Amino acid sequence: MRRTRFELKKAEERAEILEGYLCALSNMDEFIRIIRGSRNREEAKVKLLAFEWTRPQVERWGVLIRSDARLLNGFYSLTERQVDAVLELQLYRLTGLEIDKVKQEYTELLEKIKDLLDVLAKEQRVMAIIKKELQEIKQKHATPRLSEIVPDEGEIAIEDLIANEGVIITITHAGLIKRTNVSSYRAQRRGGKGVIGMTTREGQTDEDRDFIEHLFTASTHDYLMFFTNAGRVYVERVHEIPDMGRAAKGRSIANILEFKPSETIAALIRVLSKSGQGGEDATWQQPGFVFFATKQGTVKKTALEDFANVRKGGIIAIGIDSGDTLIDVKLTTGHDEVVLITRDGMSIRFSEEDVRSTGRPATGVRGITLEKDDAVVALSVVDAQATLLVAGEHGIGKRTSFDEYRKQSRGGKGIITMKTNEKTGAVVGALTVKDADEIMLITVAGQMVRTSVRDIRETGRNTQGVKLINLEPTDKLQAIAPVISEETGETEGGAAPAAG
Repeated sequence: MRRTRFELKKAEERAEILEGYLCALSNMDEFIRIIRGSRNREEAKVKLLAFEWTRPQVERWGVLIRSDARLLNGFYSLTERQVDAVLELQLYRLTGLEIDKVKQEYTELLEKIKDLLDVLAKEQRVMAIIKKELQEIKQKHATPRLSEIVPDEGEIAIEDLIANEGVIITITHAGLIKRTNVSSYRAQRRGGKGVIGMTTREGQTDEDRDFIEHLFTASTHDYLMFFTNAGRVYVERVHEIPDMGRAAKGRSIANILEFKPSETIAALIRVLSKSGQGGEDATWQQPGFVFFATKQGTVKKTALEDFANVRKGGIIAIGIDSGDTLIDVKLTTGHDEVVLITRDGMSIRFSEEDVRSTGRPATGVRGITLEKDDAVVALSVVDAQATLLVAGEHGIGKRTSFDEYRKQSRGGKGIITMKTNEKTGAVVGALTVKDADEIMLITVAGQMVRTSVRDIRETGRNTQGVKLINLEPTDKLQAIAPVISEETGETEGGAAPAAG
């Protein structure tokens, strides 16, 4: 646009000079007489400025009056720029051939002015010009890079330039993530009210409400592993997570990790960084396994070291059969016991040693044999200090000690974890919880109810449970999730809970 305006200005200035020439050439004899009869240039200039002509006269000479502002009291007179140009007119320009050139140039200039004005008036033409010029630039300059960009082979790594300091990572149920320096959370005495933390959207419209699902302390050199429902894993260093203030909402994980279409987070694991003897990064040489569970009852175990080189765009962490979905991932020691919980209220507890370690692209083995239309809804690692919380879609739930789940062989049909019927509905989720924990109950209609785990009575495995939430007749419980207050990170001596 600016270039077009510049070209229009230059064209208008040139047209003004050519119009002066046309007037002079049409009154050549009179102009020559006045110039010869003047004592100096200034006298000739004053006399030429005094000339006036009517509009029909100048139009007959080929001059186009493009604006009525050019006429003074209905008459056309020369401007100072035009008179100066006429006085500097060289004699050879008075020949017939040169006069024709002036007229031709003026005609072409009028067409250019008309075209430039049209460009300024139509945004569509501006876009077309930009597109054409960009295509020309692409055709001329879009050659492949000849030089190869490779990492410096020196000893300095990006981590060497970043202080290894403590931060607090917060992740919301809606998938917003951020890191905040620990110093932003001042220490308080136990029982204090805390300071304002992340501005979640709880309390606004139902669909906009959000809550903190993961909050934990980490080092800026630690790693975060994000597993998606499609079986892919994305790895980010903690220092790559956006650093935001305590009251900020955070950034979308999907945008940071460049998820593929329809991918959502299924699980998150934090891996503590570790340095080797020579100072090299030995994080992925640590003992440990990544344990997977899918909706159709498949389980898989892969050594942590197999995830040492995850590309920026993510890699396959587990082969997923058609129609199946990854539901959860846990970091295990290789000697843990796990429990799979199904939608129809079945469960199976077995040792992860029954699952041999396989590579990343492998699909896994049978973890539980499902009845028709049943599906796995949760994976839990057995914790003797915790209980297993199970919830049904009609708002009924219960806590049961892991001692009531006897150890079985992998691949069996399992035992009842919750007696499902019309009153309870299908199981929607299960969590490993302790008395001090809090959970969020999320309904299909968007209702969210936060409740303390200690308020949920502990009952036997083969029971229905108690009411967790009062539902409308047309509403159902959709999911349960841990919920953490950022005040956790502020209590004196209180350790922030880990994710995964």
